[in-house]
Amino acid sequence: MQFPAIGKNCIALWLTVLSSLFIVTAATVTAQRRQPQPKAPGQPGKTAQPAPAGAPEWPQWGGRNRNFKSESGALKESWPASGPKQLWSRALGEGHSAILVDNGRLYTMYGSGARETVISLDAATGKTLWEFPYETALSGLDLEYGKGPHATPLIAGNLVYTVGVAGRMHALDKRTGKLVWQHDLWNEYGGHRDDRGYSPSPIAYKNNVIVIVGGRNGQSLMAFDQQTGHLAWKNLNYTPAPSSPVIINVSGQDQLIYFSTDEIVGCDPNNGSYLWHHPHKTQYGLNISTPAWDGQDNVIFMSSAYGTGSRAIQLTRNGNQTTARQLWANNRMRVHIGTVIRLGDLAYGSSGDFGPAPFTAINVKTGQIAWQDRGIGRASFLHADGKLIMLDEDGNLALARPGATGLSILAKASVLKNLSWTVPTLAGTKLYLRDRRTIMALDLG
Repeated sequence: MQFPAIGKNCIALWLTVLSSLFIVTAATVTAQRRQPQPKAPGQPGKTAQPAPAGAPEWPQWGGRNRNFKSESGALKESWPASGPKQLWSRALGEGHSAILVDNGRLYTMYGSGARETVISLDAATGKTLWEFPYETALSGLDLEYGKGPHATPLIAGNLVYTVGVAGRMHALDKRTGKLVWQHDLWNEYGGHRDDRGYSPSPIAYKNNVIVIVGGRNGQSLMAFDQQTGHLAWKNLNYTPAPSSPVIINVSGQDQLIYFSTDEIVGCDPNNGSYLWHHPHKTQYGLNISTPAWDGQDNVIFMSSAYGTGSRAIQLTRNGNQTTARQLWANNRMRVHIGTVIRLGDLAYGSSGDFGPAPFTAINVKTGQIAWQDRGIGRASFLHADGKLIMLDEDGNLALARPGATGLSILAKASVLKNLSWTVPTLAGTKLYLRDRRTIMALDLG
């Protein structure tokens, strides 16, 4: 894949995928602090159930429901000028992988030269509990504008699953870091080689872990048994994009949706069989941000840079058939990297292909821009306690309340010094965040 000479920052921004980076779903909250639970994706008329006792607080890309929404409450309404209370800070290697939280332990990935490392840290102190390093082949990759890993790990049961920048996949014991099984998605299966590195984050469904592979016929998606690593199924023929897949529920049917380079695709997560697709073509095939779904109206909102913009698609299911109907499409909002979150009829994100990227609210029913705010730079963010916790690429952290007519910034402080493309993670009132050199913990309570 060749890019025009449009400048270092312009090209680099898409790497945050971090298919890939972003966020942390909260722990089970104490009874006196418990907030109303958000609607579960794809479950019209139902509310999300609290996580079972002992379940990971933030087990995957986008949190428990993969929608960048946390169940945490009781966050402070403001901070001092110096920022929230820092609990700890320590050095970490390069990369964009988001931080997972599981009962007092953190999990993420970092890189150093030709070595990648999966790391588990003590959430209270930041001390290393274990590391799993491995050599990775970087030949042929263009990592000038941001080294990997890009994908975020996945916790399912007693294992943590990771995919590195060159497609090496590992399943590790989450308590010890011991290798359980591994695959090489590029060399073993002939997977699609993205010249900026592998980005989509793995997702769990029933007893399988599903990853985006591509390359050969019939393996856009591959599913492996979580415990053994044996191939459960492979299916479809779409060229992968950097975006991470999500699982939604359409009128009672689970569906896995993911971006290819030219369209958004829906399939059956039991076997990968095709259900529907809709065109969404960008220059260079760079569909990066994760689509936002609301099961109340069965509408998917998606947004991309590189000449495409946003669109909303409504899904209608009749038996085994799902129809995708476009509600609108325009170029008024263009989310390059980072988070897209839908709250009610508005979807939020930093809009801009290159240069300034004002924080934007768009009506998903009409495609009309509700408002824009330039008070914070290009940001990744999560939602909790009625607020947005926003980290811009310059390391500025903001607490803001979105509304129908604008964004009210409640507090703002500089907390990181290096390029910050990874979405923060929230567990209770503890916020975990990283840039390309540092990882830290803050207390927002």
